[in-house]
Formats: sequence, structure tokens, C-alpha cells
Amino acid sequence: MNASQGEFAVKLARKALEAWTAKGEMVKRPDKISREFLDKSGVFTTLHTYPERELRGCIGFPTPVMPLVDAIIESAVSAAQDPRFPDLEKEELKKIIVEVSILTKPQKINAKKPEDYAKKIIIGRDGLIIRKGFHSGLLLPQVATEYGWDARTFLEHLCMKASLPSDAWLSPATEIFSFHSEIFSEKKPNGKIEKT
Repeated sequence: MNASQGEFAVKLARKALEAWTAKGEMVKRPDKISREFLDKSGVFTTLHTYPERELRGCIGFPTPVMPLVDAIIESAVSAAQDPRFPDLEKEELKKIIVEVSILTKPQKINAKKPEDYAKKIIIGRDGLIIRKGFHSGLLLPQVATEYGWDARTFLEHLCMKASLPSDAWLSPATEIFSFHSEIFSEKKPNGKIEKT
């Protein structure tokens, strides 16, 4: 994604939030969009308070299940209703930073033994997905960087996100997938958008 495409993605997410918080409606898909936004892609919309930068919502699609343009709209509206927080109110939009993470297709990490997972993860580049039985969880690449985690700590928190014990990643029955993301974010509410 180039800078103008990233800007389009974040502005679209904000428009979706504005339409949803004002009238409870889904914003219409724009008429003119580049081909990349018609391709299926995973995406997450993250909302942070400004200037505190505290998490206010983060929901998305880890796998490419719909065209990117639709996934951005859906993830933004879902982030506004993140069950961990009260629903986002229209007045809050003046104090919210919108961030969009566009994901690559997840790839299974192949390790001879579970202990090797940590050696195959690059902090800051890799996001992770865990699957074990009926449990699954996802952490975006920027989470490990923001908290200063090493690969083992990242894996432990990934397990907890999936409501698993923190050492579940060491079980042979566990599958770990990695993905990369391109992250575009407002510097301040409705402000300049930069790739992070």
C-alpha cells in the first residue's frame, strides 16, 4: 500500500465510524476505489484515545474473507462496538485516533518442536494467531513493540488472548500462524495520516 492508499483506508474507517455513531448506519462503499481495495484482505481497525493513546477498541478480520474496502467498513463499525468497552459515542470521535492495519494472509509457523516457535518470530514484523481446539486468538505486530515484549512473552500473551494457559504454545496440539501488516494511523484525531 502506498501513502495515498493508506490515507484512503484510514479516512474510510473514520467515515464508517461517523455514520455509525451518528445514525447507526453503515457507510456506503465509495464509487471510485483502486483495484487493491477490491481484493480480499484481512484488516483490523484500532481506536486510541487522544492524547492518552489508550486502547478504545480493536476488531477486525484476520483472514481475507471479503474485499478490503468492505472489511475496513465492517472492522471500523465493530471496533466502535468492541465488547471490552462501552459503545463509541459520536462526541468521542473528536478525541479518537483511527488506525488501520492491513494484513497479509496468515502462514503456519513450522517448528520441529514447540520451543522453536520463539526463534522464528521477529518482534515488530510478525503478528501472531494461535489455534488450539476451540480456542483462537490474535495479536497484531505492533502490540509486542508497544509493550516491549520478547518472543516468548508475546507467545504467552497470545495464549492468554485465546483464553488458554500462558504456556499453551508449548503444546504439540497448538498451531501458531504469523502474518505481517501495513499500519496507517492518524497522528491526531482527523489529522495527518502516516505509515507507522
